[in-house]
Amino acid sequence: MTRSACQTVFVNTFTNGILDPRQPMLGPVRDGGYIVANTTPGCWGPMITPALRGGHEVTQPVYVEGAEIGDAIAIRIRSIRVTSIATASGNDQTVEGTYIGDPYCARKCPNCGTMYPETRLEGIGQGAVRCVNCGADATPFKFTNGYTIAFDPTYRLGVTLHREAAERIAKEGRKYMATPENSIQNPIVTFAPHDIVGAVARVRPFLGQLGTTPARALPDSHNAGDFGSFLIDAPHEYALTADELDRVRTDGHMDINRVREGAILICPVKVPGGGVYLGDMHALQGDGEIAGHTCDVSGIVTLQVHVIKGLNIDGPILLPNVEDLPYLSKPLTNEEKRLAQAEAAKWGLKSIEEVAPISVIGTGSNLNAATDNGLQRAARLLEMTVPEVMNRATITGSIEIGRHPGVITVTFLAPIERLERVGLLPWVKEQYGV
Repeated sequence: MTRSACQTVFVNTFTNGILDPRQPMLGPVRDGGYIVANTTPGCWGPMITPALRGGHEVTQPVYVEGAEIGDAIAIRIRSIRVTSIATASGNDQTVEGTYIGDPYCARKCPNCGTMYPETRLEGIGQGAVRCVNCGADATPFKFTNGYTIAFDPTYRLGVTLHREAAERIAKEGRKYMATPENSIQNPIVTFAPHDIVGAVARVRPFLGQLGTTPARALPDSHNAGDFGSFLIDAPHEYALTADELDRVRTDGHMDINRVREGAILICPVKVPGGGVYLGDMHALQGDGEIAGHTCDVSGIVTLQVHVIKGLNIDGPILLPNVEDLPYLSKPLTNEEKRLAQAEAAKWGLKSIEEVAPISVIGTGSNLNAATDNGLQRAARLLEMTVPEVMNRATITGSIEIGRHPGVITVTFLAPIERLERVGLLPWVKEQYGV
């Protein structure tokens, strides 16, 4: 990039569902600068928009000044603000005949066979998405059980609505979802689902997609080991081998509910400039996203980015907010250290370890594979054996599910000297005051 770097880059443009390092990036943004983005909903809206070639519609990536392959980018999530008034979500089922091999990234019209067809909305309900070419119902997904949820003005709570309210919202979908102007997705509230009525859910927004651009073109929803496994030897243009997937992915699609305001996410750089992108904001989600989807919303996000030279990680590292850490992984208090040192002295031990939390993300085709991946990444990062990481995660941490079927975090208290050796200690100190 030859343009001078900006202190702040404003983002309101989106990909077509493909993260492609050959496509232009925005920016550059300075090392230490800010990215401010108006994100568009992920999951269900893009899922019922066949013209999009991935399961989401993430922001156009931003080039970070000074970021080279083998570096990492630390992303401070400074703020996340929901702007949607209402949304809809639920468990899905695919529609036969609407895709080739993968309903997220190889869609076709079931009637005329057009690949990635443009669509228009005709009325409301699950038959509203129509092929522009032939008029056929062209949605690749429909609900098995769904709901429409509206948020209170302070965004503390959401309430699921009855049919009449859901249908009123469906008629003005882009308005109620606050869909950004450059987004092309069909608003999912158009389907007006209302199987669950009167349920109350607490709002705590986070980003389901946040990361850096993969080393080759991937559907945005498949930039992870679980959804990415659908691409292995697939019958469409985005097919790749298992080795290629492991080499190029950056695991930006995590759906980890701890990737929220106040957290720090450290991401690998696999293309020049890193290419920071974001999207798939969720208003709320329990661990695992077990229904497959949750409350996708539009929102405004502010990030601050810093280059970490030579860290050379394969996947993301998360430094969650203290309150989001597992009980066993919270930093030791002064009183706990005093008790531990006294007990150590009783047995002739001169000192105890100085430790701090770290959370390493692993992904794979299933939860066992994702756990193995996370353990191996943590061991490689901190120059430990996998059995040592397993022990530390057992007695000072936890394995937590980000997304079922295959995203996890390996969280534990790591020795300070190991964190310092790899260059992570300044970030850990900032986050936890250790």
